[in-house]
Amino acid sequence: MTFLWIIEDAPALSRGARSVLTGTNGDIYLSAASAWEIAVKYRKGSLPLPQPPEVLIPSQREQRGIRALPIDEASTLRLRQLPNLHGDPFDRMLACQAIEHEMTIVTPDALLRAYPIRTIW
Repeated sequence: MTFLWIIEDAPALSRGARSVLTGTNGDIYLSAASAWEIAVKYRKGSLPLPQPPEVLIPSQREQRGIRALPIDEASTLRLRQLPNLHGDPFDRMLACQAIEHEMTIVTPDALLRAYPIRTIW
């Protein structure tokens, strides 16, 4: 949900996360897994948004210079090697993508931070 906190300028976003996500010190990506999770929750009615995800996500990504990160085969195949620390399949995919592509995840999720990945919060 970090992406939604960025676009809402939510107080839940930590100072460190805000600094990284609004700075210009590198590429910022939104995983297709996160977009998928947002769409699923919106469809179920558990995530109200000001616009449908298919409008909101691309427009907000482009406005903020955030690049799309597709779900690739190598990341999905890494799932077998991932310790079963987190039950959320979307977050598990984020961990696989971070490992596979040597990326850092901006997250407050302690379970996600337990994986062998770089995180910021």
